Amino acid sequence: MTLKGMTWDHPRGYDPVLAASERFALQTGVRIEWDKRSLQAFADAPILGLAETYDLIVLDHPHVGQIAESGALLPLEPPDDPDASLGGSAESYNWNGQCWAYALDAACQMAAYRPDLAPPLPKRWEDFLSEEAAQYRPLTPLLPVDAFDMFMTLVAGRGGADMPVDADRFVSDDNGIYALQVLRALYRLGPGDQIKMNPIAVLDTLCETDEFSCAPCLFGYVNYARPGFRRNRVAYFDLPLCAGQSLPRAILGGAGIGVSAKTTHPDTATRFARWITSREVQSGVYLSNNGQPANRHTWLDHQEDADVAGFFKGGLRTIDAAWTRPRAPWFLGFVDAACEIMPGFFTTGVASETFLATINTLYRHHAGRY
Repeated sequence: MTLKGMTWDHPRGYDPVLAASERFALQTGVRIEWDKRSLQAFADAPILGLAETYDLIVLDHPHVGQIAESGALLPLEPPDDPDASLGGSAESYNWNGQCWAYALDAACQMAAYRPDLAPPLPKRWEDFLSEEAAQYRPLTPLLPVDAFDMFMTLVAGRGGADMPVDADRFVSDDNGIYALQVLRALYRLGPGDQIKMNPIAVLDTLCETDEFSCAPCLFGYVNYARPGFRRNRVAYFDLPLCAGQSLPRAILGGAGIGVSAKTTHPDTATRFARWITSREVQSGVYLSNNGQPANRHTWLDHQEDADVAGFFKGGLRTIDAAWTRPRAPWFLGFVDAACEIMPGFFTTGVASETFLATINTLYRHHAGRY
């Protein structure tokens, strides 16, 4: 028997599922062939089309509202171990009382730095608004989707995690303008091409040059904390806090694995999805092949592992407090629209108040359609 799977195009997305599938084939005789799509397609591409071709799909949790509406994936039994979730990682794949995927990979926006450069580390977002901000030598991924995710992280960190605020506004005026001020400050502290950089590009630059010493907000990748993955290693630390707050509220990321509603082998595909997200596999073949496990036990078991402690220990508090994005069917269309205008915020000098009003207009348009 051969199944087909779709994941995303990065060693973290492809290598561990391929290695795990080879192990699964040895144990069961079931082969799984994997294809991969770009990181952008992972965030944007509808799951319904993929479900026509693939038995297993690695997906981003904001899709679950559309998945439930379209019937693209099979609803699954709850995970075996309720204590295995990091923060809201497992729960983020639940919608309308059903589980649509198992947490495979866990991530959130974290702060990264080069420990060998011994840089000062920012404690609060207001540090980037001060006269001493240049000392942090920050590099920030401000590709539109990452910039908008950071916008939401800043709002959540200031106490505004209930997004949308109401039927007229996605975020409050005070929180939205605050977030935009910090984003603009980070843009001005780094090179202009930050608006073309995703977390991978920033981490590669941070590891391969000594020009920058920290990335104050990006989706964390365990690979870059490992020796030998790049010329230099990074370590992670808690996101800076907003003034008056005591808890970092990063946006939750990661990936889940779901089973196509069109598969002709639902039991076998589901069996694999449960197996690859188990503690044994996540802590073994998955982790040792560039994987970034979603199993909480794995993170705790490897807190003192020198190869990965810079990620698992440095990021644990942040991911446990991470904030889950809206998953209603309107949300992805709204994000796409917001991302179209995001570069202009940095390059045109548009007033923060004007830009925020446009974001709220886009929200009303998209949410009002459902």
